[in-house]
Amino acid sequence: MLTRQVESILEGERDLVANASQFSAFIYDTIAELNWAGFYLTRPTRNGEGQELLVGPFQGKVACARIPFGKGVCGAAAAERRTMLVPDVHAFPGHIACDSASNAEIVIPLIKDGVVLGVFDIDSPVLNRFSEEDRAGLESLVAAFLAGTDFV
Repeated sequence: MLTRQVESILEGERDLVANASQFSAFIYDTIAELNWAGFYLTRPTRNGEGQELLVGPFQGKVACARIPFGKGVCGAAAAERRTMLVPDVHAFPGHIACDSASNAEIVIPLIKDGVVLGVFDIDSPVLNRFSEEDRAGLESLVAAFLAGTDFV
């Protein structure tokens, strides 16, 4: 049902900023016990020697602006090209504490045509907030977002 709602929200619009803003707001408003939901988009590093994640549209408190690939939960999801479900972020090696109130996190990489375009990140103040069922559902929602959005 949520996937159909996302498809309906994005219908007729393919712009990245518009769709990412709408998607973030929908997730933040629909899923309980969140304190952040949003995008980090892949960009070249400022020195041009690699890639990093730059904060994009989101809902919640002020966030870290840039995250290197491989650093923290978001950077790990991007580098490893897989969803990271972390029950306790304080136990995650290299965790980046953008908001000290965050205790659990799930990050889904945005992969289209084999390219990591960024990640969708969700934080919760509740330990163990996200389940395998949440993972599957959120991956389905992100797939609908990717199908309905242009990244150029």
